[in-house]
Amino acid sequence: MYPSSPTSRHQPLLRTSSRSGYPRFIPVKYKNFYLILFTIILVGLILTGIFQFWPHSIDIREERESFSLYDVGHLEEVTVPLMSAIPDRGELECRMHSCFDPYQCQSSPNNRISVYIYPMKKYVDENSVPVMPSISREFQEVLTTIADSEYNTNDPAKACLFVPSIDLLNQNILRLRETGQVLGRLPRWNHGHHDFQLQGANHLLFNMLPGMEPDYNTALEVPRGKAILAGGGFSSWTYRPGYDVSIPVFNPFTADMELPGKPDGYSRPWLIVSAQTVIHMDFRAELDAVARDNDDVLVLDRCNDLPEGIPAHRRRCKEDRVYNYPDILQEATFCMILRGARMGQSALSDAMMAGCIPVIAIDTYVMPFSEVLDWKRAAVILREEDLPDVHNVLRRISQERITNMRRQVEFFWRSYFRSMKAITLTTLKVINDRAFRHASRSYEDWNDPTPKSGVTSPLFLPLIPTQAMGFTAVILTYDRVESLFRVITEIAKTPSLAKILVVWNNQAKAPPQGSTWPKVNKPLKVIQTTANKLSNRFHPYDEIETEAVLAIDDDIIMLTPDELEFGYEVWREFPDRLVGYPGRVHLWDNATKSWKYESEWTNDVSMVLTGAAFYHKYFGYLYSMAMPGDIKNWVDTHMNCEDIAMNFLIANVTGKAPIKVTPRKKFKCPECTNVDNLSADQSHMVERSVCINKFTDIYGMMPLKMVEHRADPVLYKDNFPEKLKRFNQVGPL
Repeated sequence: MYPSSPTSRHQPLLRTSSRSGYPRFIPVKYKNFYLILFTIILVGLILTGIFQFWPHSIDIREERESFSLYDVGHLEEVTVPLMSAIPDRGELECRMHSCFDPYQCQSSPNNRISVYIYPMKKYVDENSVPVMPSISREFQEVLTTIADSEYNTNDPAKACLFVPSIDLLNQNILRLRETGQVLGRLPRWNHGHHDFQLQGANHLLFNMLPGMEPDYNTALEVPRGKAILAGGGFSSWTYRPGYDVSIPVFNPFTADMELPGKPDGYSRPWLIVSAQTVIHMDFRAELDAVARDNDDVLVLDRCNDLPEGIPAHRRRCKEDRVYNYPDILQEATFCMILRGARMGQSALSDAMMAGCIPVIAIDTYVMPFSEVLDWKRAAVILREEDLPDVHNVLRRISQERITNMRRQVEFFWRSYFRSMKAITLTTLKVINDRAFRHASRSYEDWNDPTPKSGVTSPLFLPLIPTQAMGFTAVILTYDRVESLFRVITEIAKTPSLAKILVVWNNQAKAPPQGSTWPKVNKPLKVIQTTANKLSNRFHPYDEIETEAVLAIDDDIIMLTPDELEFGYEVWREFPDRLVGYPGRVHLWDNATKSWKYESEWTNDVSMVLTGAAFYHKYFGYLYSMAMPGDIKNWVDTHMNCEDIAMNFLIANVTGKAPIKVTPRKKFKCPECTNVDNLSADQSHMVERSVCINKFTDIYGMMPLKMVEHRADPVLYKDNFPEKLKRFNQVGPL
């Protein structure tokens, strides 16, 4: 034993072993250091194990991978009792305002819907027989796309939209009743409680092949309550406008193909090719007749007796001649798309993939994504009865338009059709635009392959506003009671009129007693203003509940109900335009180096007078609340030019010209009834010219657009019996 030193009695020693094998002693003051170090290492190992093996939130990519496989052996098995509740068949009256709960979307950030995908489960009946087959590759891609998208959420409490992990793409393999029972058992199907009035609300179902033999209905027949249906074969009878989403029928056999691009200017040898294999015999006979009369029409069918190993879906035949499919579609300018057993056809997607312009002859078919896509740009739509004349119709289309249509087809295919991923994302974008209308994409965003910079429409509307809403007629009046009553009586006959609003602008005289007003079948409301201002006619009154507003003077008695109804329908196609009847033009005067107002009867139009014009109520807000400079006050002070001010406003905001409707050039109005009235007064013309120049100075430019365009009813000048024309009472030239 080693002798201890005097200090060793006060400082214990820790015996250890040295590398030489001899024992050595470490002072206890280092012991704490090693203990702390050992503790840190131990805690680190424990925490590493916890994070490695303990359940926790993982990277979302790991969750998304679960949607790429469907192993029923590892899924939770759920038995669906025979007497489980079955949802309603589906309400045809559903619209976004009646069957969709927008408050579910309020927690969604950045004006973006949040979509929750239900966990996958294996549903079996009481006999342990699976209710539905294994998931298809196409539906795997639908779920994977949603999971990988910016819309995905893992928290159902924050979700705006719910997507069941139930493959409904092909109705042929579904047990309809049992599948409906599975939907009814979803936790959020009844909004999380037992309110059966809300069953299916805010749920999205994908279906591509609806109906089964022998009826082949055009919409999924699974009982689905208020769920939104993204369907691939809607007709106008089963489609719920602004609620359902019409999607294309995807072709899995051509999904992985890449056709070589054709160079610009490539001359396609065939004008028309029809390569569908399932066409009604009547249509086939008509197509064969067209092909017999024209050498540039090729009608193909499925092939018989192909050599073993050649896939039938890659070939089409005409007699003994075999063509590669869909390659042959690249050799055609136009591709026929006709009705088969089902209304939606995968031939449409195949034609677009080949850059072939579709010719659709399927009555009542709702085109894919027609809510946002302008198919007039990309396809030729024919009635089925016009099929025998298809060659003559297509021959009259100019090469310039063919080039533009082909470019549009390629843009639609690339952006919205080329894969299940593109179809799924487009569906979500359409629904997102509905839920957040103020932040929705514009018409140009959806349809323009080369978006243009500059002014765009500020209106957050569907492509065509619903006709059911109708329009509100706002009549500005002062003291012409007899003429006012005649105007009310005439416009009340217009079918789409929803309400009449009379703006009484005379503060010195009360409006007539209620018993003296005309008895009409439409609501009529009188508003008494507090000051005699022309701006009162454009004020966004709370009583205006429609999108469309007809501004009309109290002495415009010559417009017929047909002219008004036709004007409203034109406005529905162009809701961001000022659509009216009396046209005017602005001209540059080289002598005075200024603009002048002109009312000569020419074919040029840059303004329509708001004495009789349709506009969107949004522009009433802009006129009243956001008019540039002192234009509004200047108009009210001079009691003139409010119509010119509205033309300037709309043209500046949209960058578009107004639209004149009906052919009458000599429109009778307060300005132009005869040579003695105000319009013929040179001083009045000068004052109107002053307005144009003042407004131009305020805007810093001339926003008005000049066009030579007039909208006339179909068959207006054609020699047809009157009963065949929809609008008979339209004024003459």
